Amino acid sequence: MRRIKLIILVGLLSFFMGSCDYLEYSEASYLNKENVFSDWNRTQSFLSDIYSSLPLGFAPVGGAMRASATDDAEFVLDYSSVQKFNDGSWSSIQTLDDQWAQMYSGIRSVNLLLKEVKGRTFEDYKWTDTYADEMKQFNNYPYEARFLRAFFYLQLIERYGNVPLITTVLTEEEANAVTPASYDEIVNYIVSECNEIIPLLPVTYVGFSSAQETSRATRGAAMALKARTLLYAASPLHNPSGTAQKWMDAAKAAKDIIDTKTYSLEANYNGFLNNVTSKELILERREGNQNYFEKANFPIGFEGGNTGNCPTQNLVDSYEMKANGLNISDPNSGYNPVSPYTGRDPRLDLTILYNTSTFKSKQLEIWQGGANAAPKTNATKTGYYLKKYVIESVSLDPNSISSKQHTWVIFRYGEVLLNFAEAMNEAYGPENASTLGMTALQAVNLVRVRAKMPAFPVGLTKDQFRAKLRNERRVEMAFEEQRFWDIRRWKIGDTTRDIYGMDITRNADGTFKYTKILVERRVYQEKMNLYPIPLSELYKNNKLQQNTGW
Repeated sequence: MRRIKLIILVGLLSFFMGSCDYLEYSEASYLNKENVFSDWNRTQSFLSDIYSSLPLGFAPVGGAMRASATDDAEFVLDYSSVQKFNDGSWSSIQTLDDQWAQMYSGIRSVNLLLKEVKGRTFEDYKWTDTYADEMKQFNNYPYEARFLRAFFYLQLIERYGNVPLITTVLTEEEANAVTPASYDEIVNYIVSECNEIIPLLPVTYVGFSSAQETSRATRGAAMALKARTLLYAASPLHNPSGTAQKWMDAAKAAKDIIDTKTYSLEANYNGFLNNVTSKELILERREGNQNYFEKANFPIGFEGGNTGNCPTQNLVDSYEMKANGLNISDPNSGYNPVSPYTGRDPRLDLTILYNTSTFKSKQLEIWQGGANAAPKTNATKTGYYLKKYVIESVSLDPNSISSKQHTWVIFRYGEVLLNFAEAMNEAYGPENASTLGMTALQAVNLVRVRAKMPAFPVGLTKDQFRAKLRNERRVEMAFEEQRFWDIRRWKIGDTTRDIYGMDITRNADGTFKYTKILVERRVYQEKMNLYPIPLSELYKNNKLQQNTGW
């Protein structure tokens, strides 16, 4: 009987969710809604389906990570759609990472859930042993749903800027006549929603109910969403006049998270990766056992490996020297181009595989003709392979194939500290705590200590601190999708066009010659700081306005 109920439920939800596009409204979306929302298990499944619209960044664009659309990586396959980001061939007709319909579908589902669950008490179940526990969860669903809706709006505005703000279930006619709200109006809405639900959401779901569920919207997740939203709103793309109050608001929102003392940095940099128990995680999306990410990113020359996302020399060069914290371009750094990976920031070894790195107990041979290099098909284009997020213990040997659970980080404490440091520096400078009790310098140095890197020096100007902090953010959160959005909100896309790699030859005496090479010259135009609104959506609603340049 339980199996039959599950089959019916899956079919019902598939039909129900398939018609939840705001701009392709169907009366069928209301069919059987009473069957869904009159049962708390089906309501829970409906909410879980909304959660499935949270980002999963292992292969979001043409099988590539979003980093391969930045100067941090180059995807090995030329025919992947991610390359359209890099050659400028995307448009309102040929869209990339088009989340318009997906996000509005999630928003519509939230609006429907909020409407239908209001006032339900499930009296028929009142005398069951689990009633109190189930109702505790059920009464929390609206707050979780509102978090998800606010999160989806951030996903929309970071891509498209001005978008319609919809908080009720619309008819087809209403859906096709919505007027866009301004970016700032959406920001204010997200912040307002977060302010309302923060005190209502649980700090943790451990002990919240007998279900012991995790990876759900918590108080910290709502606080982190508010902090990131305010940081983006204060950034040059959306704050061209540099209004200080916006930076102050962003700093305060990040400091509020710090002051809860709910989260802390892992002792080891990679301790939060694929670790659902990490004290650094604020919100993550879990994925069941899989090995497609390893298939796509294991180096050529290893069983089942296909290379995938290749870190660039641009990214490698951003890792400072461990002894003094100086960039390798500084003549006093101690950098040795003959041994380019010696004495570097320890995060380099935990993020990137380079020539002579050890992987699966073997030393990588990324020199010309080596076991993991050209002329092998699909060998790295840049001289590097990806290590971060890759689970080395996964086996792709056909005789002993294995899979592992993967966890995509959405919010973590390391980001919160860097968000705070950035906002504080812009609002007050590097060493002024104002009324918040912590300086930008103190916050970033917590991240540096964990990384086993020297502290930022005292006495930096605001501009000097900004430059060094942006580099720190790039290194600390490499391959976490931050760089893609940072380039846009900082409006630095024109500095990311030239993509470099390392050409390596092996000398007769076993030493190596390292030569920096230009791998690709990309296209980046100012209009690309925002996505084009899909032309199909403009046809449906003539009140939408295309973004400048598209």
